[in-house]
Amino acid sequence: MSIQIPQLPKGTRDFYPEAQRIQNYIFDTWRNVAESFAYEEYEGPMFEHLELYTGKSGEEIVSQLYNFKDKGDREIALRPEMTPTLARLVIQKARELKKPFKWFSMPRLFRYEKAQKGRLREFFQLNMDIIGTESIYAEADLLASIATMLRKFGLKDGEFAIGVSSRKLLATYLEEIGAPNPALVYPVLDRRLKIGPEAFAKALAEAGLTEEQVKKLDDFMGCKSIEEVRNAVHSENAGAALKEIEDLFETLAAAGYGDCVNLDLSIVRGLAYYTGIVFEVFDKGKSMRAIAGGGRYDSLTEKLGGERIPGVGFGMGDVVLADLLAEHNLLPSPKQSVDFYIASFTNDMKKVFETAQTFRDAKLGNFSVSHPLAPMKMGKQLDQANYQGAKIVVYVDGSKAGEGEFEYKDMRTGEMFAGNPASIVERLKTEIKKPE
Repeated sequence: MSIQIPQLPKGTRDFYPEAQRIQNYIFDTWRNVAESFAYEEYEGPMFEHLELYTGKSGEEIVSQLYNFKDKGDREIALRPEMTPTLARLVIQKARELKKPFKWFSMPRLFRYEKAQKGRLREFFQLNMDIIGTESIYAEADLLASIATMLRKFGLKDGEFAIGVSSRKLLATYLEEIGAPNPALVYPVLDRRLKIGPEAFAKALAEAGLTEEQVKKLDDFMGCKSIEEVRNAVHSENAGAALKEIEDLFETLAAAGYGDCVNLDLSIVRGLAYYTGIVFEVFDKGKSMRAIAGGGRYDSLTEKLGGERIPGVGFGMGDVVLADLLAEHNLLPSPKQSVDFYIASFTNDMKKVFETAQTFRDAKLGNFSVSHPLAPMKMGKQLDQANYQGAKIVVYVDGSKAGEGEFEYKDMRTGEMFAGNPASIVERLKTEIKKPE
C-alpha cells in the first residue's frame, strides 16, 4: 500500500530557510521604515466574526472570504484584509486612544481567489494607518513612507509611480453628470483598465448610465493633469476635492517626493468603504499588479457601529513586491551567513560550547555563532563552516595561540591569525574588499 505524500495547499507557500531569509529582509525593511516614521506596531486575530466583513468591505472581498462555522455554531472568516480589524480595535477603545495616532501591522491574510502570478490565497501585507484626523497631511505622511520604503529596497524614483485619485472628486463628478446610482458604478470603474472599452461601456450601461454619461466619465478618468480636471468639473465640492490633491502634491514635492507621485483618475479601489483620496503604487510600466494601495475611509468605524472616526491607510503585499525586487536584482542572497564558526582539532566539545558562548556574549556584540554538534574531522567542520557562510573560523585548541588567545581563519581571505576574542571581533568588523 503506497502512502500519499502530503501536498501544499493551492495558493500557499512553504518558507524553507532560504526563502525565509528573503521574507525576513522584507519584514525588517517594512518595520524599520514604519518605525522611522513613528508608527507603532499592533496585531489582531487571524479570524474574525463574518459580520465584520459582510456589507462593509464590498462584494469583491466578501466573495473571496474563507469562512466557516466554528464548534459554537458561530460564523467565522479568516481575515482577508486588516482595516476592519483595525476599525474594531479603534471602536473598542475609542475614548482611550490619543488621536491622531499612527499604527502599522504585518498580518498574514487569506483570500479565496484564483492563484496566479502576483496573487496568492495566503500572503503577508504591510498595513500602515493614521487614525483620528481628516488632514491631507496624513495622506502625505503615508505616501512619503511608501516612497521611502521603496527607495530603501533599492528602487529608483523612475522605477515606480504612486498614482493618486479621489473618491470624493469622482463622486461629485458622477453627481454632476447625473449618474443614478454611484454605488453600482464604483466597482465597474475599478475594473476599467482590465476589461476593455466595450465591456466597460456595457457594464456602465447596466449600472444605469446613458451612452453620453459613459463618454463623459471615460474622458474624465483619462485626465492627466489637475488643469484638465479643473476644466472638466464645475461644482464647489469638486473644487474642494481637487484642492486636496493639489495640497498633497505640493507637500510631497517640498519633501523631495515630487517625482514619485502623479494624478491617475483611473484608480478607484474596489473596497466600498473609501471616502476620499485613494492611491495605488505600480512599477513604472504597470507590468505587474499594484505593489501597494489604499486611501481614506472616514466612515468605516461608523458603519461598524461606533462613532465616526476618520482614518486613512494602505496595504503593501509581499508577493508583488518580492517579484518586483527580483526583477531588478534587489533581493539579498538567500544563503545563510554566520559570523563565527567554532572548531576543534581534538573534538573538545565542552571547550567548543564554552568558546561559542564567549563569542555570543553581549559585551562583544550581537554575533551569530555556529559549531559542530557532534565530534567530526576538521575537514567536515570546515565544510560545514563554508556551507553556513561563516566569516571567521575560531579554533579552540590551535597550537600557535598564546594564553587567552585563539587561532582563527578569516574565511573571506583565507588568512590565519591569532588573537584574543576582542581582537578577533575587530577583525570581523574589518571590511574585506574583494579584488575586482
